[in-house]
This record gives sequence, C-alpha cells and structure tokens, in this order.
Amino acid sequence: MPKRPAESRPATIRPLAPPQALTAIQRPGAKLPRFFAIPRSAPEDPPVTDPDTPAVRVTDVRLERGGRTVLHDVTLVVPRGGVTAVLGPSGSGKSTLLAALTGELVPAAGSVEIFGEPVPRQQKALLSMRKRLGVLLQGNGLLTDMTAAENVALPLRTHTDLPDAVIRSLVEMKLHAVGLRAAADLYPRELSGGMARRVALARALALDPPLMIYDEPLTGLDPIASGVVMSLVRRLNDTLGLTSIVVTHHVHETMPVADHAIVIANGRIVFTGTPAELAASQDPLVRQFLDGQPDGPIPFDTTARAPEAA
Repeated sequence: MPKRPAESRPATIRPLAPPQALTAIQRPGAKLPRFFAIPRSAPEDPPVTDPDTPAVRVTDVRLERGGRTVLHDVTLVVPRGGVTAVLGPSGSGKSTLLAALTGELVPAAGSVEIFGEPVPRQQKALLSMRKRLGVLLQGNGLLTDMTAAENVALPLRTHTDLPDAVIRSLVEMKLHAVGLRAAADLYPRELSGGMARRVALARALALDPPLMIYDEPLTGLDPIASGVVMSLVRRLNDTLGLTSIVVTHHVHETMPVADHAIVIANGRIVFTGTPAELAASQDPLVRQFLDGQPDGPIPFDTTARAPEAA
C-alpha cells in the first residue's frame, strides 16, 4: 500500500514558565528595550481620530542627549497609509528622532503627536500608546532560548489573555506573512540574518499595530536579503493598511518602496519630499549624502558627534 503523506503539524509553542522560573535570557524585556516590557492589561480602545489626521506630526522639536542638542527646529508630518523613509548619514540623529516618536526621549522643546494625540509622559498612558506601535529593532532582539514561533508569540502572551490555540493560529499567520511558516520551530542561531530579521518583523506585527517603525532594517544584510525585507515592508504596508516609517541610511534599497523621504543632516531636516524630488535635489547637503562624497558640508568627524545620535 502506498504510504499516506505525513500530516502537517502546527508550530510548537511551549507555554512560558511562571515569571519566577524564567532565566535572565527568557524574561520578557530582559534583552529587549523598555518598549516591550509592558505589563499585561486588558486591551483598550484606541482614541478615535479624524482619518485625515497624519500618523505622526512633529512640531518645532529640539532633542537633546546628555545636555547636548542633537536635533533642533524639527518639523515634519508623516501621512497615513504610506511608507516614509527617514534618511541621513550615521550619527545624524535618526535613531534619536525614533526615540522621541516612541516616547523613550522627551523633547526639550516642541511637540510630538501620534495619530493626533500627544505622546504621553505619564507611564500608564505611554505604555498604552506603545501598543499601537510596532518596532523592528536594529539588532532583531530575538530571545535565543525561544524558537521563532515562541518569539512571535511573546507579545501576544504578554499583552493579551488569548487561548493557546488562538495564539498558535495568529503566530502561524504572522510567520506565513513573512514567508517563514516552515521555520517556526527553528531557534535564532539556526536562522540566517535575513530570516532572523523577518521573524523580528513578524513579532513586531503580532499585535496588529497601525504604525510600524523600522530602525535600520537592512543592517548586516546582503543585497538579496535587503531586497526581500524592503519588498515585505511595502507589501505588508499596503496589504494591512499600515503606516510605515523606515529609519535608514540605505538610500538605493529604500527609495523604490518609499512614498515620502526625509533627510536629516547637521542636526536638522534638510529635505522633505518625494523620492523623485529627492533624486533631483541640488542641495549640497543632500547631494553629498546621496552621492557618497567624502568632502562637503556634512563633516566626517566622529569626535564631534553625540554617541546616542546614531
């Protein structure tokens, strides 16, 4: 008799141990920024906003690190539904701006709004707002003692009381969305750099956030993996109706999928417009960055930069 084909089994997701039994590497938030270390709470309805309200509005913001001004006079608008690229050389303050969007860094002056609401400073309100943001970390932030499926399940287990069967189904959906359903039971050490980045993306999407922020998503990836990741950014943005902000210095890989571009240099925003307008710009700061010119108005002086302004 011919052998019956083996039945596919759902990804194995081990239940998390009680908090007191978790090792340092397993504790939610042990190796992740405070952004993910949010206590369990019942889901809250997001505030109702005008659909014409931009996803992000930054007005006259000054950002400081250690008493030093990193960015000043920053005013920008990120429209809903598109992919906005925030570009600039290393050390220009891109990640500092990201920290202000997530509430990690309080502006020294000015205001930051997410979907029409000011970024809260009170801890409980800030944690609630962060549940509406998905952040793909520059270093992935995958927990090495957990499989890919368990990593994706972590936000669902931390922030919801969904049954295990529902969580398993959601995890399979998220991994399928990034093309890694077959890698559900692999550990981070068994994944390539591009695969690990996509698992981290699936985890960032676990709670269905309306706003996705990508912090240098192409760091350490080869050209093929970079193309796959940026194609995913565009496809997921359009399919899920997201708004995406890509913080990067990889111009040529990012521009084909971007709707809007913002360039930061010398502590301020030097360009805002479409990718076509960016390519045609004759601004000396923009041209030096786009063309990779070693000499120009943007100094290559690492000693003069704040180390946090990556």
